Amino acid sequence: MKKTLILAGVLGAFAMSAHAQSSVTLYGSLDAGIVYANNAGGHSLWAQGSGAMSNNYFGLKGAEDLGGGLKAIFTLESGFNLNNGGYKNGDNGFNRQAFVGLQSDQYGALTLGRQYDSMNQYLAPLSEAGLGFGNNLAGHPFDNDNFAQSFSTKNAVKYSSANYAGFQFGGMYGFSNEADGFANSRAWSAGASYNNGPLNVAAGYLQLNNSGNYGGNLNGAASADQNISARLQRSFGVGANYTYGPAQVGFVWSHSQIDGLQSLGSGGMNLAGISGLNLHLDNYEINGAYHLTPALAFVGSYTFTDGTVTGTGTGDQSPKWHTVVLGTDYSLSKRTDVYLAGVYQHASGSLGVQNGAAVANVAAINTLSPSTTNNQVAATIGLRHRF
Repeated sequence: MKKTLILAGVLGAFAMSAHAQSSVTLYGSLDAGIVYANNAGGHSLWAQGSGAMSNNYFGLKGAEDLGGGLKAIFTLESGFNLNNGGYKNGDNGFNRQAFVGLQSDQYGALTLGRQYDSMNQYLAPLSEAGLGFGNNLAGHPFDNDNFAQSFSTKNAVKYSSANYAGFQFGGMYGFSNEADGFANSRAWSAGASYNNGPLNVAAGYLQLNNSGNYGGNLNGAASADQNISARLQRSFGVGANYTYGPAQVGFVWSHSQIDGLQSLGSGGMNLAGISGLNLHLDNYEINGAYHLTPALAFVGSYTFTDGTVTGTGTGDQSPKWHTVVLGTDYSLSKRTDVYLAGVYQHASGSLGVQNGAAVANVAAINTLSPSTTNNQVAATIGLRHRF
C-alpha cells in the first residue's frame, strides 16, 4: 500500500511537471569583419566592423506552458559592439527588446515592454536590409523606415496574431509615459503578411511623435538609437517576393514622411542645415537571391530613393539616392557563415540650407558616416555566427 502511494505521488508530480513545462533559451548573433569605405566623413576608411551585415546581440527568451494552449512568454535582448564589448550606442541593459506577455495557440500573443514595431515585424523581412537577407549596409538612406532595426519602441503594448492559413497581422502602441502629454513622444504601428508557398506579401504602417532625441525627451516611446529626430514621422509600405527553386526575387516600396526635423544622420554623424525642415522619401527596392548550392548564395538589390524637402524658404529641394548592393554568402554550418559584400551609392540634388544657400546632397550608406561627395563605395568581408 505504501509503495502504491509513493508511486502515485511520483506519477502525479511528473504529470504536474509535464503540464507546466517551461524553457529558457540563450540566443544571439555575432558579426565581425573588415570594412572599407572610399569616403566616410571626408576620409577613406579601413576598420574592423561590428555588425556591418547583421546586428550583434544576445538574448534570453522563455516560455511556460499554462495549459489549454496558453503560454507565458518573455524576451530580454541586448545589442552590443563586438569590437569593444560595450553596449550599442552607449545605451544600457536590454536595449533591443525587453518584454513579457501571454501567447495563445488560437488567438496570438499580447506582450508589454520594449519591442520592435509591426512594420519591422511584417514588411522589413522582404527587404535586403531586413531579417530575411540580413544586410545592414543595404538599409535605405538614414534607415528612414527602420528596416535595418536602428531602433525599438519603449513602453509598448503589442499584439501579434496566430497564423491563420498563412495570414498574420498585428499592432503596437508605445505610450508617452508623460503625465501632461498623452500624445507626446508616443508611437503606434500596424502590419500584416500572407505567406502562401512561394509567395510572400506584406504591408505595414508606423507613426512616431517626437521621434529620436527630439527635444531631449526620451521618457516616452522614442529611442536615442534613431538616426532621425523629428516632430512627426510616418512610414508605411508594401512588398512581395516570390521563390522559384533556388531563386528568389522581390519588390518593396516604403514611404517616410518626416516633418519638423531636428537632426538627421548616419554612422553617428549628423548632416548640416536640416533643422526645422520637412523630408518626404519614397524607397523603391528590387532585390533577389540565388542559391548556387545549399551552402553558397548570391544576393543583390537596387534601391531608388526619391526625396522632397520643404520648409527651406528657398524653394523645394529634391534629393535622390541610387543604392546598389551585391554580396555572396557561404555557410560553413547551419550557424556559421562567411560573407563578402559591396555597396555603391550615388546621390543627387540638394538637402538642407546653410547661409541662405542650398546644401548639395551627399551619399550616406547605412551604418557609415556620410561621404563629403555625392558618391560612396563600401565593401566588407567577415564572419557571422548565430547561436
